[in-house]
Amino acid sequence: MFDVVVKTKDGKKIKGLRCPINDCGIGKARDNLIQLRGWKVQPYHAEIQRNAEGLFIEDKSDGGTLVNGEVIKRYGPLRSRDVISIAGFHITAGIDESAEGAYVEDVDDVKTMIGVQHHAEIEVDESLFQKDRFMWRNRVHEELLHLMDLRRTDIGTMSEEQLKHHVEKLIKEIIAEMEGKFPDDVNKEQLAVDVLNEAVGLGPLEELLARDEITEIMVNKFDEIYIEMAGKLTKSDVVFSSDDAVMSAIERIVSPLGRRIDESSPLVDARLKDGSRVNAIIPPLALRGPCLTIRKFSKKKLTADDIVKFDAINQAMVTFLQMAVIHHKNIIISGGTGSGKTTLLNVLSNFIPPTERIVTVEDAAEIQLVQPHIVSLEARPPNMEGKGAIPIRDLVKNCLRMRPDRIVVGECRGGEALDMLQAMNTGHDGSLTTAHANTPRDLIARLEVMVMMSGMDLPSKAIRDQVASAVDIVVQQTRFSDGSRKVVNITEITGTEGDIVQMQDIFKFQQEGFDDDGKIKGYFHATGRVPEFYEDLRQRGLSVDMSIFDN
Repeated sequence: MFDVVVKTKDGKKIKGLRCPINDCGIGKARDNLIQLRGWKVQPYHAEIQRNAEGLFIEDKSDGGTLVNGEVIKRYGPLRSRDVISIAGFHITAGIDESAEGAYVEDVDDVKTMIGVQHHAEIEVDESLFQKDRFMWRNRVHEELLHLMDLRRTDIGTMSEEQLKHHVEKLIKEIIAEMEGKFPDDVNKEQLAVDVLNEAVGLGPLEELLARDEITEIMVNKFDEIYIEMAGKLTKSDVVFSSDDAVMSAIERIVSPLGRRIDESSPLVDARLKDGSRVNAIIPPLALRGPCLTIRKFSKKKLTADDIVKFDAINQAMVTFLQMAVIHHKNIIISGGTGSGKTTLLNVLSNFIPPTERIVTVEDAAEIQLVQPHIVSLEARPPNMEGKGAIPIRDLVKNCLRMRPDRIVVGECRGGEALDMLQAMNTGHDGSLTTAHANTPRDLIARLEVMVMMSGMDLPSKAIRDQVASAVDIVVQQTRFSDGSRKVVNITEITGTEGDIVQMQDIFKFQQEGFDDDGKIKGYFHATGRVPEFYEDLRQRGLSVDMSIFDN
């Protein structure tokens, strides 16, 4: 342990810190204990080392380190009056054996221990203290890259598993070679895992992705990561080492998908191998650094029984929706962001009989179906020249020529709504999609706006007639303040009267306040109205359970 005082080049303030390990890096790189700014400062400019003889300063630059005004390559043992000069910064260092094991309490302690007397106001910069948990991770990572370069490792010919095994072996070699340099409190096994994750995985996110109870991961900046568990947001103690580490994770996600992210295309939608949804946005649009949002998908495919157990819906509502899907009713799942629309879409899609041909259309593939006859289409963003984009709307038009029994669109958010409505009206009954809206009535207005976004100059009445004719059922999903997600309305659209689309609620969720733990209290119930298509089924002699509509 030794102590250091840094005097900035403007001569107005001094920074004091304590180094509890035997090596103290100096330079502009983020993982140096003493990080200096300036065009003359190199990433790893110099290093103060402590051994049995005392403190030594070693120059790692091209002759840019001076001690007492003279250029040095290595100098020591350092005395408390020796002044190290780097690009106009003045550094002094010393050992106070009596203070060994103690931390700097105030500025006077710094001056006393190091023997520096200065009349200017002194500021102890907390950011320079050895609280940087990433220093050793970054150092091992740098050594890993250097070693792979020296050995001319051809990673392009390796499978993912081979690359992981190879990198893991190199990391163990590096840690073994650096054995004497690590402080006692460094967990070498965890260090190896951290470096491996950052080198071939998604860095610290690997730990969060492995936890099933986490449903969403939000990286606001490299050292500020929030997670969602049980519908509640909390700040995670897991952090990246730098903005560059976040960028590496983003590039590792989007590159296998043939997508790119850079200053000319600073935002992207993508997915992980398990289908989890990813959105990334980087500077200059993201002012605080690269931003990453991951909506995790459950490793276990959820079934209707699962969402009933989660109290998101009741069994009578599931029975009704199953009948609606089987008998080719067009259904739109409506709800706000994070309300569970895609999850419910997956559940309802699995009610489609296995004998039917299904074509799915999505921005980023998320729908997970179990049927054998599926064609999955995914939109494509523009290339580096801004050309070659294939939007969802073009895919919806194309899938009409693919002889689908069912069309499942991940989400309607623009002009594709018109093509979806036309498909529903032209023999592709039983189509499913989702849209953002807060109530079934709001959904009608939103569909009208999305149709107008298609560029077709249609009167409002014509659009509403199209909606009333095409859409049979609206399932409204809501996320409540306690984090729970529930189907609050199942609504049938019955036609138009004048300019108004007529609808009736078949099932509703009735909220009754909150319990002592802040959880939503309430119950699902039928309204007593029987949907028209159930009456048709009964008249055709099909067996239907009418008791589910008893209120």
